Amino acid sequence: MNNLAGIDVSKGKSMVSVLRPFGEVVALPFTVYHTPSELGQLANYLKSLDGETRVVMEHTGRYYEPVAQALHDAGVFVCAVNPKLIKDYGNNSLRKVKTDKADSKKIARYGLDNWAELREYSSMDAIRYQLKTMNRQYGLFSKNKTALKNNLISLLDQTYPDANALFDSPVRDDGSEKWVDFVASFWHVDCVRGMSLSAFTERYQKFCKHHGYNFSAKRAEEIHSAAKELCVMVPKDPVTKFLIQQAVDQINTCSKSVEAIRIEMNQLASQLPEYPVVMTMYGVGERLGPQLIAEIGDVTRFSHKGSLAAYAGVDPGANQSGAKEAKSNRASKCGSPALRKTLFNVMDCLIKKQPMDDPVYLFLDKKRAEGKPYFVYMTAGANKFLRIYYGRVMEHLTTLPPAE
Repeated sequence: MNNLAGIDVSKGKSMVSVLRPFGEVVALPFTVYHTPSELGQLANYLKSLDGETRVVMEHTGRYYEPVAQALHDAGVFVCAVNPKLIKDYGNNSLRKVKTDKADSKKIARYGLDNWAELREYSSMDAIRYQLKTMNRQYGLFSKNKTALKNNLISLLDQTYPDANALFDSPVRDDGSEKWVDFVASFWHVDCVRGMSLSAFTERYQKFCKHHGYNFSAKRAEEIHSAAKELCVMVPKDPVTKFLIQQAVDQINTCSKSVEAIRIEMNQLASQLPEYPVVMTMYGVGERLGPQLIAEIGDVTRFSHKGSLAAYAGVDPGANQSGAKEAKSNRASKCGSPALRKTLFNVMDCLIKKQPMDDPVYLFLDKKRAEGKPYFVYMTAGANKFLRIYYGRVMEHLTTLPPAE
């Protein structure tokens, strides 16, 4: 007799219901706290039931991971499914009930109806787990960095308009940027136009030497000349200087954290077997490569390349009924949003670099030439990229010697 335990996971505790086919209730909903003792008792109880027992839960956030890991280590069959599958599963009722008990029963019924298709949970190894956690932190710090830069630009609009557009130097390995360092020293337009050209040129040269930037007397003259035409809203006083320098300090601190995490992610990713193959793909560098590996994880858990595209949510759906058959369908967007964001960054890099020998760019260019909308050809390119990714990585893994 098959037993299906549906677990509705929340922070710190879960609701468990155990059902059998035809609606037979083995155990009414009960609460289990996420402690080693209670999870151990739950595993022993599930293994003591007559017949085969499986567990189904939603992989929401990180709350489900300790439960899935504990039951998996105890030898219980665990399946973590996409929450949308549970949400779309029919309740066979007109009443809308949303409680932990009702949800645990719904998950159990879903597991029973899809018993043959359930895929067993595989614990992520330590490196992949750390890499994925670090990528989420990288995304958070990057978002904060963007917000801080926008805040500084907003302040500069009152003290030194368009100072952020004075230089186009790339971000350094330590996270510093020339325009940010510049406004730390020249925080108000009067700091530039209040001096003679020769005095500013001399000070600008010292600034470049101190920070390791290239100096150009012509560039100094252009900056000095442009500063004379700017209008500002706030005076050059200690309060204004304090606000600008505080904003600069926050950006520099956040930028250092972003770059430190990026370097550590690259070192972690380099220990994984697919790293050399992924890094050779066009559009993937030291920033996007580890992010791709972190969000995709172990590709061997996908049965075919279409499964990977579906996981990312860039697979086109189907819309056909009777004589109607849609030729263009929306992407499902049911997978990982973090992976989709990384894929769009890769596609953006391909469009900017235009490598004429890269199959993904040629595909993108073809779709653009056909007049496809932006999101259509970007999503289609991401789909093709993932299929190539899957093929190359799987081929590489088959050439590696078996692990001891």
